[in-house]
Amino acid sequence: MSARSVSASLGFTLLAFPALAQAEPLTPGGIFADAAPSMKLIMILLLVAAVAAVAVTARKLMSGRHLSGGSAFLSALRLGGPLIGLLGGAFNGLMILIGLSQGPQPFHVVAPGLAEAAFLVFLGLFCGVVAVICHWAVEARIDRAVLQS
Repeated sequence: MSARSVSASLGFTLLAFPALAQAEPLTPGGIFADAAPSMKLIMILLLVAAVAAVAVTARKLMSGRHLSGGSAFLSALRLGGPLIGLLGGAFNGLMILIGLSQGPQPFHVVAPGLAEAAFLVFLGLFCGVVAVICHWAVEARIDRAVLQS
Protein backbone atom coordinates (compact mmCIF):
# COMPACT_ATOMS: atom_id res chain seq x y z
CA MET A 1 0.00 0.00 0.00
CA SER A 2 1.41 3.38 -0.95
CA ALA A 3 1.37 6.46 1.30
CA ARG A 4 -1.08 8.12 -1.04
CA SER A 5 -3.64 5.34 -0.76
CA VAL A 6 -3.27 5.26 3.04
CA SER A 7 -3.92 9.00 3.32
CA ALA A 8 -6.85 8.74 0.89
CA SER A 9 -8.45 5.91 2.88
CA LEU A 10 -7.89 7.86 6.12
CA GLY A 11 -9.55 10.92 4.54
CA PHE A 12 -12.55 8.87 3.42
CA THR A 13 -12.82 7.30 6.89
CA LEU A 14 -12.88 10.75 8.51
CA LEU A 15 -15.50 11.94 6.02
CA ALA A 16 -17.65 8.89 6.76
CA PHE A 17 -17.21 9.20 10.53
CA PRO A 18 -16.78 12.88 11.41
CA ALA A 19 -16.65 12.07 15.12
CA LEU A 20 -13.20 10.55 14.53
CA ALA A 21 -11.83 13.86 13.27
CA GLN A 22 -10.01 15.82 15.96
CA ALA A 23 -10.51 19.57 15.98
CA GLU A 24 -7.93 21.89 17.45
CA PRO A 25 -8.70 22.75 21.07
CA LEU A 26 -10.16 26.20 21.57
CA THR A 27 -8.10 28.71 23.52
CA PRO A 28 -8.99 32.31 24.46
CA GLY A 29 -6.55 33.51 21.79
CA GLY A 30 -8.16 31.24 19.21
CA ILE A 31 -11.63 32.41 20.18
CA PHE A 32 -10.49 36.03 19.82
CA ALA A 33 -8.82 35.35 16.45
CA ASP A 34 -11.94 33.63 15.12
CA ALA A 35 -14.37 36.32 16.35
CA ALA A 36 -16.14 38.88 14.18
CA PRO A 37 -14.58 42.38 14.20
CA SER A 38 -17.45 43.84 16.24
CA MET A 39 -17.06 41.10 18.88
CA LYS A 40 -13.28 41.64 18.92
CA LEU A 41 -13.93 45.31 19.63
CA ILE A 42 -16.19 44.45 22.57
CA MET A 43 -13.59 42.01 23.94
CA ILE A 44 -10.82 44.60 23.67
CA LEU A 45 -12.97 47.32 25.26
CA LEU A 46 -13.85 45.09 28.20
CA LEU A 47 -10.20 44.19 28.82
CA VAL A 48 -9.08 47.81 28.49
CA ALA A 49 -11.86 48.90 30.87
CA ALA A 50 -10.73 46.35 33.48
CA VAL A 51 -7.14 47.61 33.23
CA ALA A 52 -8.37 51.22 33.41
CA ALA A 53 -10.35 50.41 36.56
CA VAL A 54 -7.19 49.15 38.24
CA ALA A 55 -5.27 52.23 37.06
CA VAL A 56 -7.96 54.62 38.34
CA THR A 57 -8.03 52.83 41.68
CA ALA A 58 -4.24 52.94 42.02
CA ARG A 59 -4.23 56.66 41.21
CA LYS A 60 -6.97 57.37 43.76
CA LEU A 61 -5.32 55.30 46.49
CA MET A 62 -1.94 56.96 45.95
CA SER A 63 -3.34 60.50 45.91
CA GLY A 64 -3.14 60.86 49.67
CA ARG A 65 -5.79 62.99 51.29
CA HIS A 66 -6.72 64.60 47.97
CA LEU A 67 -9.60 62.57 46.52
CA SER A 68 -9.77 63.18 42.80
CA GLY A 69 -12.39 61.87 40.34
CA GLY A 70 -12.84 58.35 39.04
CA SER A 71 -15.55 56.95 41.30
CA ALA A 72 -18.23 57.54 38.68
CA PHE A 73 -16.20 55.55 36.14
CA LEU A 74 -15.90 52.63 38.56
CA SER A 75 -19.60 52.80 39.43
CA ALA A 76 -20.58 52.79 35.77
CA LEU A 77 -18.16 49.99 34.94
CA ARG A 78 -19.32 47.68 37.69
CA LEU A 79 -22.84 47.82 36.26
CA GLY A 80 -22.08 48.36 32.58
CA GLY A 81 -19.29 45.79 32.09
CA PRO A 82 -21.45 42.71 32.68
CA LEU A 83 -24.27 44.20 30.61
CA ILE A 84 -21.98 44.86 27.65
CA GLY A 85 -20.57 41.33 27.88
CA LEU A 86 -24.07 39.90 28.10
CA LEU A 87 -25.20 41.99 25.14
CA GLY A 88 -22.30 40.69 23.05
CA GLY A 89 -22.99 37.11 24.12
CA ALA A 90 -26.72 37.45 23.38
CA PHE A 91 -26.02 38.93 19.95
CA ASN A 92 -23.63 36.08 19.23
CA GLY A 93 -26.24 33.57 20.38
CA LEU A 94 -28.79 35.20 18.08
CA MET A 95 -26.41 34.84 15.15
CA ILE A 96 -25.88 31.16 16.03
CA LEU A 97 -29.64 30.57 16.08
CA ILE A 98 -30.08 32.37 12.76
CA GLY A 99 -27.36 30.13 11.31
CA LEU A 100 -29.05 27.03 12.70
CA SER A 101 -32.34 28.08 11.12
CA GLN A 102 -30.70 27.72 7.71
CA GLY A 103 -30.35 23.98 8.32
CA PRO A 104 -28.93 21.55 10.84
CA GLN A 105 -25.26 21.99 11.62
CA PRO A 106 -22.91 19.57 13.36
CA PHE A 107 -21.87 20.57 16.87
CA HIS A 108 -18.22 21.16 15.94
CA VAL A 109 -19.41 23.90 13.58
CA VAL A 110 -21.57 25.58 16.24
CA ALA A 111 -19.15 25.12 19.17
CA PRO A 112 -16.77 28.01 18.33
CA GLY A 113 -19.71 30.45 18.26
CA LEU A 114 -20.95 29.16 21.60
CA ALA A 115 -17.44 29.49 23.01
CA GLU A 116 -17.27 33.06 21.73
CA ALA A 117 -20.60 33.92 23.37
CA ALA A 118 -19.48 32.38 26.67
CA PHE A 119 -16.14 34.21 26.43
CA LEU A 120 -17.91 37.55 25.95
CA VAL A 121 -20.10 36.93 28.99
CA PHE A 122 -17.00 35.89 30.98
CA LEU A 123 -15.13 39.06 29.98
CA GLY A 124 -18.12 41.20 30.97
CA LEU A 125 -18.34 39.50 34.36
CA PHE A 126 -14.58 39.75 34.83
CA CYS A 127 -14.69 43.46 34.06
CA GLY A 128 -17.59 43.93 36.48
CA VAL A 129 -15.86 41.99 39.28
CA VAL A 130 -12.66 44.00 38.86
CA ALA A 131 -14.69 47.22 38.95
CA VAL A 132 -16.58 46.12 42.09
CA ILE A 133 -13.35 45.27 43.93
CA CYS A 134 -11.77 48.56 42.84
CA HIS A 135 -14.89 50.48 43.87
CA TRP A 136 -14.78 48.85 47.31
CA ALA A 137 -11.14 49.87 47.72
CA VAL A 138 -11.89 53.46 46.71
CA GLU A 139 -14.95 53.64 48.98
CA ALA A 140 -12.89 52.34 51.89
CA ARG A 141 -10.26 55.01 51.17
CA ILE A 142 -12.94 57.72 51.07
CA ASP A 143 -14.46 56.45 54.33
CA ARG A 144 -11.06 56.56 56.04
CA ALA A 145 -10.40 60.08 54.75
CA VAL A 146 -13.82 61.33 55.91
CA LEU A 147 -13.57 59.69 59.35
CA GLN A 148 -10.11 61.19 59.94
CA SER A 149 -11.37 64.72 59.23
